[in-house]
Amino acid sequence: MKKSITCFLAAILLVTALTLPARSEELRVGAKGAVVIEAGTGRILFGQDEHERLPMASTTKIMTALLALEQEGVDLAFTVDPDAIRVEGSSMGLQEGDTVTLEALAIGMLLHSGNDAANAAAVRISGCADAFADEMNRRAAGIGMRNTSFETPSGLDGEHHYSTAYDMALLAREAVSNQRFAAICSQYKLRANFGNPPYPRWLKNHNKLLSYYDGAFGVKTGFTKKAGRCLVSAARRDGVELICVTLSCSDDWTVHQNLYDHFFARLTATDLAAQMPAVTLPVVGGAQSHVAAIPDGEAVAALPNDGGQVRYALYLPEFLYPPVSQGQYLGQADVYLDEQIIASLSLIAEQDVPLPPDFEETKGIFERVTDFIDHRF
Repeated sequence: MKKSITCFLAAILLVTALTLPARSEELRVGAKGAVVIEAGTGRILFGQDEHERLPMASTTKIMTALLALEQEGVDLAFTVDPDAIRVEGSSMGLQEGDTVTLEALAIGMLLHSGNDAANAAAVRISGCADAFADEMNRRAAGIGMRNTSFETPSGLDGEHHYSTAYDMALLAREAVSNQRFAAICSQYKLRANFGNPPYPRWLKNHNKLLSYYDGAFGVKTGFTKKAGRCLVSAARRDGVELICVTLSCSDDWTVHQNLYDHFFARLTATDLAAQMPAVTLPVVGGAQSHVAAIPDGEAVAALPNDGGQVRYALYLPEFLYPPVSQGQYLGQADVYLDEQIIASLSLIAEQDVPLPPDFEETKGIFERVTDFIDHRF
């Protein structure tokens, strides 16, 4: 069980830090739903109807591509289901009899927004689109997308197909943490091998923000008449990563650029481990009387440049017995920005604390009785 010593260390564990005026409510954009989150912590920097359920068009393929890339045998070639690729809307150009891999289908989804690629992946993974939609919804629940319902793998309009700007930001945050996904969605163009027989073809990314905005590295566009223009994007600058989502936004390229400029100017990547005040623990009967509890590694978070507080809540024993080994796990520090937890740090011993040189172990009564019995019998 954790034992908190926050109460008697509170005076040294409050650090004046970095934050924005609450949620930048003065900002407004021309979208039915919009959000900006800080990718490292997931905290909302800006929200406008971010929890309203709305159609999200082909940004749906973020989930479909992520599931495809999470499968075993992502590079294993197979023949596409002929019925799956007969679908309206955008296409990567699959034809009956084509051989493809799940990775190539992910490229076709994320760059060319291929509805045929999404359906082919769904059938390959789950046997049919309906079963795959169930898998999409299970994955969404695991991510915390509480106001999302997937009905199609491609994002074509459906009665029970909707999400929110916030949920799509959570999905993008999860997706770009997948190295294969991030490597695909960040490219202006990529080669995908498919055909009968397969041969390499160049596919161009529909996400113009990759060329419009320095630091953009994803994620996905979408459009249907019902959903309007939808855009899920991600960008990084000076160690800060942001995710922006707009649903039904006619000027999405400009809106995303303006929001990024606004928040990048107000955030700084900060090593929370290096900023943590010194903490020492008593070592009862050791060669040294105290040992420092230090963070195990870095923990970088994007913190705002004005106002707010960073607080470190410690969970450590009140004292230790020797010997203590350098690097020994001692406890944990939860880091808060105002009232929101933004990181957890493992705390370890900075150095060895051995027993004192003149230490003599005094045997207890039980040990003495055991020794007597061993000697006697």
